[in-house]
Amino acid sequence: MRGIFRSPAAASAADGTGMRTGLRWKLSAAIALVGALVAIALSLVVHNAARVSMLDSARDLADERIKIAQRNYEIPSRTLFPNIKIDDPQLPSALREKVEEGRRATYVTDRRGGGPDIWAAVPVKDGHVLSLHTGFTDRSTLKDLDQALVIGSIAVVLGGSALGVLIGGQLSRRLRKAAAAANQVARGESDVRVRDAIGGVVRDETDDLARAVDAMADTLQQRLEAERRVTADIAHELRTPVTGLLTAAELLPPGRPTELVLDRAKAMRTLVEDVLEVARLDSASERAELQDILLGEFVTRRVAAKDPAVEVRVVHESMLTTDPRRLERVLFNLLANAARHGKPPIQVTVEGRVIRVRDHGPGFPSDLLAEGPSRFRTGSADRAGHGHGLGLTIAAGQARVLGARLTFRNVRPAGAPDHVPAEGAVAVLWLPEHAPTNTGSYPLLP
Repeated sequence: MRGIFRSPAAASAADGTGMRTGLRWKLSAAIALVGALVAIALSLVVHNAARVSMLDSARDLADERIKIAQRNYEIPSRTLFPNIKIDDPQLPSALREKVEEGRRATYVTDRRGGGPDIWAAVPVKDGHVLSLHTGFTDRSTLKDLDQALVIGSIAVVLGGSALGVLIGGQLSRRLRKAAAAANQVARGESDVRVRDAIGGVVRDETDDLARAVDAMADTLQQRLEAERRVTADIAHELRTPVTGLLTAAELLPPGRPTELVLDRAKAMRTLVEDVLEVARLDSASERAELQDILLGEFVTRRVAAKDPAVEVRVVHESMLTTDPRRLERVLFNLLANAARHGKPPIQVTVEGRVIRVRDHGPGFPSDLLAEGPSRFRTGSADRAGHGHGLGLTIAAGQARVLGARLTFRNVRPAGAPDHVPAEGAVAVLWLPEHAPTNTGSYPLLP
């Protein structure tokens, strides 16, 4: 059986390389945009309200002045105020119409390229019209108000952005903790709980998500445990009748039928033992029995005893602490897989703490490269009957107990596309720098 563990980087590349932005920046941008819109709207309202109020005050002042001018005009000894004119030809027509009706009125006109002008007019007894024309004197005040509104709007936007970063950072931090805890659960750490990982006192939607993930993980763990127990129980119950069948087959008279029965009985016993081993590995209860070994010497002796035709090359010798029995199990399974599905020559290379097993066959099937080792699957359909698909599954499980990482790839000419046939398959066992203390010590790939 062929397979590969897909690295996080490869999975990310397969999912696409779209732009990724943090939640805090999205929330900050949203708050800043809303704050800017609100600030602009309020600034316009305040500007217009202040302008109207100032114009009303200016009109009231002009009205008071024109009333005083009217009283002074009716007293011959009094002089008129400056800017008071009699029958001003520039009097706006709308204001003139009001005055002709015998009413005192004020009027505002806008000069082109300038500020508003304030007009006030009143009819007098001799038929003349007194008028007052002044400019808008509060333009500097209105300009200062506009400047203050702009500064206030910028402060609101910046403050909203800072608040968005703060709130978004808190929410993003909780989500990152939840994602990290979920990844731990996905790697098989069943004692991790997402809700405990995110912490916090305030309850929000993140807590609902965490509880849902924890509930899903518990359900999946129960189902997997039930499946493992059923598999282990079935395999355990089969051991006795299979052993009896093998013993009975050995008592049959010599001949071709007896050889066939013995061969199938031995294959069934091997299958039962492998299924039990997979069940033990799935339970994560296996622990390594550590010894100090010279890796190159160990591999050379074991491979020579297993298959002298396999070439072993020690590039760099190293001393390490590991479980020799489990390491031998991994090595033999890789060799058996290469002999069954590959082509000679089979080569084993030891370089430091790395063991490579290469054959020169057609390579690993693409679906197994993507999905990894799978029990009871032997690769392509034309390999039916060759093995039961547990070899690499057991090798990967034993590698986890050793704290090692097992990877697989096909060998192609440099720069060749994927459709070019492979020139062989390589299984690489990366042993850890330090002796494993539990079943979850995974070294990083260099």
